[in-house]
Amino acid sequence: MKESFKQKMLRKMYPIAMKMGKQGKNGTVLKNTEDTSPNASFYDLSVTLNNGTRLDFSELKGKKVMLVNTALDCGYTGQYDELQSLHERLKDKLRIIAFPANDFAGQEKGSDDEIAQFCRINYGVTFPVAAKGRVIKKQDQQPVFEWLTDSSLNGWNNHTPDWNFGKYLIDEQGTLTHYFGPSISPLCDEIRGGIH
Repeated sequence: MKESFKQKMLRKMYPIAMKMGKQGKNGTVLKNTEDTSPNASFYDLSVTLNNGTRLDFSELKGKKVMLVNTALDCGYTGQYDELQSLHERLKDKLRIIAFPANDFAGQEKGSDDEIAQFCRINYGVTFPVAAKGRVIKKQDQQPVFEWLTDSSLNGWNNHTPDWNFGKYLIDEQGTLTHYFGPSISPLCDEIRGGIH
């Protein structure tokens, strides 16, 4: 699935979206400053990927994990390039998983097949992409996003994604360490510092 005219325009506008977004809630950075351990294990969770296979998070032990809610028709979709670059450089120590969701302004209308094809053709994505689901707090919220946004489970954070391309960072022991808002680039110093 090639980029639509709208998606091409959004890609060109991406630097502006990043610059303007840092001023508001999309520039949010939250950190687990107390090093609070989770009350429920991250490694007990799993996700169905967009190809129908299941990924048990227990397979991710000993690696850092970045979970990102995504959408194809968003001003931040250009972050797929940056996420792929991060994946290629740090794949021995960091796992990235994209979670397509239509929760913000209807910006993810594609099917799982269309999303996979779009990511591969337009951004060369080789990291796992989950089956499309809900990331905000609703009855059918994906279990991993329930864990990420409920302090009774993760130990400290109740913050849901501010928009598409919110990024949650888990350390090698399964502890949620950071939330980075959509306007925080995957390649910025703050995220690199959280990974290293």
